[in-house]
Amino acid sequence: MTLDNTHLPEITTIATPSYPRDELVCGIVHFGVGGFHRAHEAMYVDRLLNADSGSRSWAICGVGVLPSDVRMRDALVPQDGLYTLTLKHPDGAVDTAVIGSIARYLYAPDDPEAVVATLASPDTRIVSLTVTEGGYNFSATTGEFDETNPAIIADLAAGAVPATTFGLVIAALQRRRAQGIPSFTVLSCDNIQGNGDIARQTFTRFAELKDPGLAAWMWEHTRFPNSMVDRITPATAPELLSEVTERTGIADRWPVVAEPFTQWVLEDSFSDGRPALETVGVQVVSDVGPYELMKLRLLNASHQALCYFGYLMGYRYVHDAAQDPLLRALLRGYMNTEARQTLLPVPGVDVDEYIDTLIERFSNPAIGDTIARLCQDSSDRIPKWLLPVINSRLKSGGDVQLAAAVVASWTRYAEGEDEDGRPIEVVDPLAESLVPLAKVSRNDPLAFVGNTALFGDLASDNRFTRPYLWTLESLRTKGARETLRLLLAAE
Repeated sequence: MTLDNTHLPEITTIATPSYPRDELVCGIVHFGVGGFHRAHEAMYVDRLLNADSGSRSWAICGVGVLPSDVRMRDALVPQDGLYTLTLKHPDGAVDTAVIGSIARYLYAPDDPEAVVATLASPDTRIVSLTVTEGGYNFSATTGEFDETNPAIIADLAAGAVPATTFGLVIAALQRRRAQGIPSFTVLSCDNIQGNGDIARQTFTRFAELKDPGLAAWMWEHTRFPNSMVDRITPATAPELLSEVTERTGIADRWPVVAEPFTQWVLEDSFSDGRPALETVGVQVVSDVGPYELMKLRLLNASHQALCYFGYLMGYRYVHDAAQDPLLRALLRGYMNTEARQTLLPVPGVDVDEYIDTLIERFSNPAIGDTIARLCQDSSDRIPKWLLPVINSRLKSGGDVQLAAAVVASWTRYAEGEDEDGRPIEVVDPLAESLVPLAKVSRNDPLAFVGNTALFGDLASDNRFTRPYLWTLESLRTKGARETLRLLLAAE
């Protein structure tokens, strides 16, 4: 059966939206409609629309900006924004539902003015983002907005037709300000620490370069709440399309699959109202920081603890690695004895239960998440997720044996060759410099961590280098499994 508004009433095999989609008003415009957005924010909004008839002014208009977004346009527009979300449970149970909260989709290169006009409409009260870290156009080293980016330079030119997310958003805010329409909220849903703060910094800097008066207005009127988002959402495998069709009878051009667990912690700071998301499971709080720290240092950093050791031990899927007793012991040891000591109190969260839940989530065979995905872009991930744990522990006089061992496992992985001599494809923006450094570290053991742009002065602190060097040498001479056995026995 075709998935669109016309055929929606005929779908009886799975849950469908209970609300009249022709009455929806797009109060949210979202940049970067991908799998995660559709499994997360759009799912929460769909819950709200189903639960509360007074929420119909909070539907979503998706916007694509990049050439790669053509695929999403071609999937969602013929389906009137509808798609299926499949949740796969560890026990093999599968739930699929049609999500209807994306009422409209615009591809900016097709009609930039339509996007600006939608953003400038009084109906739009939130502009949300899942554009990845790179979409915020700031230097990972300095944290400053990259004013040399050719796309940014082009959008800043007088009379330019906006082509970037920055250009489109700022053009709309200029129009709203001129017409006396309140500012919308800019809500980052990307997996970046202090994502709202980064969004404020980058968008207002673009505005300063384009229209200093608007930037001053934004500082006063535009809110950029921080948020913490969490749901493992693998890329849609080709076989999911046929699986959904066979199980439901629905032909979905781009279905989404995710784990059952989901979490969204949202700072209650909005420019022009917000939906009552707290009624559908979102934690709306005054300070996201403690929750964010917990996720980054437990979940995200534990993914890195799992992936390099796991790959070197021969695993290619996350669930297989997470079911290995040695790797499970490594994860629990890292989280319990090192990472959790660096956290702030997290209101309403049982950290022991959270750790147990993480282990089970990683072990879910139905998700099919790959070790390779966790290993990629390590130079972005390790400095943000794991090194802060190491630095915090060293500052307080704590032990970093397991965290240092994870860094050593990254070094060994970055050599680009596994324990059987087979090549490893190191997918990283800094691969051209990191792979040679990892190989040089066979003769100059601190060469890899001597990269101060990534590691600061850790190479000069023997509290870190002692366990790091022991693990690295053991990985090369004894292999990952034996190294892990010895490491955990020592613990």
